[in-house]
Amino acid sequence: MRDEMFSLHGKTALITGGARGIGKTVAEALGHAGADLVLFDLEKDSLEAAAGELRESTGRRVLASVVNVTDHDAVRAAIDAAWEQLGPIQLLFNNAGIVMQKPAVEASPEEWRHVIDVNLNGAFIVAQLFGKKLIDNEASGSIVNTGSMSGTIVNYPQLQASYNVSKAGVVHLTKSLAFEWAEHDIRVNCMSPGYIFTDLTSSVRKDWRNQWAELTPMKRLGRPEELASTVIYLLADSSSFTTGAELTVDGGFTIV
Repeated sequence: MRDEMFSLHGKTALITGGARGIGKTVAEALGHAGADLVLFDLEKDSLEAAAGELRESTGRRVLASVVNVTDHDAVRAAIDAAWEQLGPIQLLFNNAGIVMQKPAVEASPEEWRHVIDVNLNGAFIVAQLFGKKLIDNEASGSIVNTGSMSGTIVNYPQLQASYNVSKAGVVHLTKSLAFEWAEHDIRVNCMSPGYIFTDLTSSVRKDWRNQWAELTPMKRLGRPEELASTVIYLLADSSSFTTGAELTVDGGFTIV
């Protein structure tokens, strides 16, 4: 019974931002849980490499598409193509995102809009078209958006107002879509990480990383694989009565 509750066998999952970092790590976990995989990302070389690695490590079918999540028509075409090739896609890990660390007074309008466009508008576009595809086909499904503890707190010492605002928007988008789509048996939840050690954060100043760890009650950064089980729980039947929820995985950072 426990195996069935957390199994994704017979399902297909779409992962945006799947070429590296959290997206790739979660994709591998979803594959091991039984799901076939569809990866969207902008980085063609990294995407193709990730797809090859995931086919080998999971034994699942893996489809990779170069997609800009802010391009409505491109996202719709890619989702349609994936359905044609792999059949119905019931699961979405809506994960693509970027960060800009710059004082608010120094951010150009273009820089601000770019972060909001990728992190919030992109999340909406993918969720909207994914949800519409399910509704049009009278299919149930589950969506997990990647939020952030930054949607609740203000990070320090880095300054990143655009990122924080975008992730606060993702959290409320999750609740709004969960309400609208409950009648269609489409669940929408949000996983909000704290400081996670990835390829991206490994290039951040070491004194900042040390400070982040010191400010975290568990005194360390998280690992991408520690997020994977959260996403599996929220996508699988184990959370069949959970929708509109934000599950924060931050080593206790936001409790103090």
